Amino acid sequence: MNQPKKKFYTPAEALQKIAAYCTYQERTFKEVEAKLREYGLDEDEAGEIMIRLSRENFLDEERYAKSFVRGHVRQKKWGRRRIQQELKQKGLSEYCIKAGMKEIDGDEYYQNLLDVLEKKDRQEKERNPRLRRQKIQLFLTAKGYESDLIKMALDDFGKEKEAEDED
Repeated sequence: MNQPKKKFYTPAEALQKIAAYCTYQERTFKEVEAKLREYGLDEDEAGEIMIRLSRENFLDEERYAKSFVRGHVRQKKWGRRRIQQELKQKGLSEYCIKAGMKEIDGDEYYQNLLDVLEKKDRQEKERNPRLRRQKIQLFLTAKGYESDLIKMALDDFGKEKEAEDED
């Protein structure tokens, strides 16, 4: 089986191509560097292009972190711990991660937690109340929510459900 030949680019071609790559969506330095290496550039050439992209505002990890956090809180309804973990894996600095985390609105965040909890509660088949609560708690932990908030949400949700049952 023949693998398609990789196309190598001159630094000028690579700059144009990578600028378009960065314009399409926010990128990390790590992603851009990997892409430039795929284009056949050496470390120095890749470094120079990355400096230029950064100077010309195509590449900004703080902006990336803020965008990532907003998107993952609003769309995927992830918790803080999971978001931080993902950003660390992407090689972002502590400073950028902290800047990104400031994008989280506490009220919206807690409402997300309640929304995810209610949805999971509707889907959960477990009948035993203790096991059911455990399963939901585990799910919310995997989504990245903090245990104290999960406990608070489960308690609030339990009270809300009791009130509905009484009606």
